[in-house]
Amino acid sequence: MSTQSSLAKDTAIYGLSSIIGKFLNWCLVPLYTYFLASSADYGIVTNLYAWTALLLVILTYGMETGLFRFLNKGEDNPDTVYSTVLTSLFVTSFLFAFVVSMCADPIAGAMGYSGHSEFISMLAIVVSMDAFGAIPFAYLRYQKKPLKFALLKLFMIFVNIIMNLFFLLGCPAIMKTHPELISWFYDANYGVGYVFVANLISTTCVTLALLPTVFQVKFNFDASLLKRMLKYSLPLLLLGIVGVMNQTIDKILFPYLYADPIEGATQLGIYGACFKVAMVMMVFTQAFRYAYEPFVFAKNRDADSRESYAVTMKYFLITSFLIFLGITFYMDLLKYIIKDTYWEGLVVVPVVLMAYIFQGVYFNLSFWYKLNDKTQYGAYMSLIGCVINVSLIVMLVPMIGYMGAALASLVTYFVMMLISYFWGQKYLPIKYDFKSIGIYFVFAAALYGVSLLFSHCMHTYAGVDNPWINMGFNTVLLLVYLTYLLKKDLPIYKFVSKVN
Repeated sequence: MSTQSSLAKDTAIYGLSSIIGKFLNWCLVPLYTYFLASSADYGIVTNLYAWTALLLVILTYGMETGLFRFLNKGEDNPDTVYSTVLTSLFVTSFLFAFVVSMCADPIAGAMGYSGHSEFISMLAIVVSMDAFGAIPFAYLRYQKKPLKFALLKLFMIFVNIIMNLFFLLGCPAIMKTHPELISWFYDANYGVGYVFVANLISTTCVTLALLPTVFQVKFNFDASLLKRMLKYSLPLLLLGIVGVMNQTIDKILFPYLYADPIEGATQLGIYGACFKVAMVMMVFTQAFRYAYEPFVFAKNRDADSRESYAVTMKYFLITSFLIFLGITFYMDLLKYIIKDTYWEGLVVVPVVLMAYIFQGVYFNLSFWYKLNDKTQYGAYMSLIGCVINVSLIVMLVPMIGYMGAALASLVTYFVMMLISYFWGQKYLPIKYDFKSIGIYFVFAAALYGVSLLFSHCMHTYAGVDNPWINMGFNTVLLLVYLTYLLKKDLPIYKFVSKVN
């Protein structure tokens, strides 16, 4: 269990920083929903950040995973591998930022943001710096420096939050009392544009902070090594593009599926805000990924690697079900994260949570093709998922709005998870503990069903809609799950006996 302990330790560090960072970013959601002019403005933020997520994958073109692969192969000098990737990413990122900035006006017009081409220029620069910075961040993970990784990530988040608070709260307050102090740079009508200004400032700061890691090694560019790395990584580019499209395509396509662009942006704003309520599950899967990726490549050399993968899968799902119950059981409290005008969209939260769980399982299963250098299979699965996702979005969103987008994600990741499992068992057979996993799934689903039934009965038959009563009952249900977990898989008495 020492390998699981090491993984758990790294996951805890990555996870703690992610939880703190995402929580702080989460605090921006009420800021945006309460202080931006309308939900349509938040729809603009959701739409453009969906585009930047897609562009980030394109601009890193699979080199993060390629970096881990070639650093752990032992065939090339690690410094040469790192410096070669850095050089490649710097050139492509710089060219992208330059070209997009020069063509910002027509791009903004095509996207429906005429008159705000600076949005496009700012985000092009931001995504270029993020793409370049992804490599030194990955190198910190390879060096097993999760603390430095976490502190730099948190630094960027703190700067972003401070700038958002300054522009959206501080400046309007100053304008009322001492406008002469800020009128030379602040425009009260610019509104949502300051969200992107804040992002540009924070990304610039963290890029500068990463420079010591960038120049940590002596640069030695190897063209032949880059060619080999591209051969390995480019299939991952397609995989990454289609993969991130499965996460963001709903937010990219959403405005175009409404006849009225304003209504489309408004509904997207509601959907995007409610998506944030389910963010805890995403934080967990992201923290798990940061620790799990280098762990898998290193662990592959050990004889008990497959057993370790199976145990990890089990505990990942046990924890995921616990998070699902925690969020859904306390929705009456969590909903205040967003303004009440967005609450109508909260119905998507359980669906989004399950989609995140299936996505996490898919990621857990996906290493069979990376370890066997069969990355094309990852591309195949992502393409299948993308076709399903786009088809369902186009079909369902005009009919049932944002619930259609959420259901499309759920079905997509469920299908991809199944395909990955059956293909993976052919190339890297692993005996997963389906019995225990199934019991936990049924148990969690039953508790969730009981919670819904209790709430329905209290409303229908007792005429009571008291959120505190519901949450009190749900707390009992959550304790039932935790009691079973502690007794079945984390028996405290064993730890106590070892200490004594």
